[in-house]
Amino acid sequence: MINYFFENIEKKDIQPQTSDWLENLIISENKRPGDINYIFCDDAYLLKINQDYLSHDYYTDIITFDYVKGKTISGDIFVSLPRILDNASTLSQDFESEFRRVLAHGILHLCGYKDKTNEDESTMRQKEDFYINRYSNF
Repeated sequence: MINYFFENIEKKDIQPQTSDWLENLIISENKRPGDINYIFCDDAYLLKINQDYLSHDYYTDIITFDYVKGKTISGDIFVSLPRILDNASTLSQDFESEFRRVLAHGILHLCGYKDKTNEDESTMRQKEDFYINRYSNF
């Protein structure tokens, strides 16, 4: 089950088809949806998590905590909405497109995809693009 929470930020309406799309992404990767929590927050909240849990002292748009067991995908995915807005502007994208990219990115991490090397990052982007293009079918 996919849940959405908001910490230190105004609540955003999540389209009803978003959960269906994310669950379909998981199933398409030959996995099973488990308990997935998206926690939407501001930059300061996510920076504190980055510092406390990962010993990183910089802003980011997403941090994923993996609780996957076998093929069942579970985890907590923290997302900075202001960072998505900033990234969308920098990348000349609309907010919703960048928002969907980050949502998919978190799930893809839980499915086992990495993005630390250029090759891994390229694979991650291809997967993101593939699933973003499928969003309109939901």
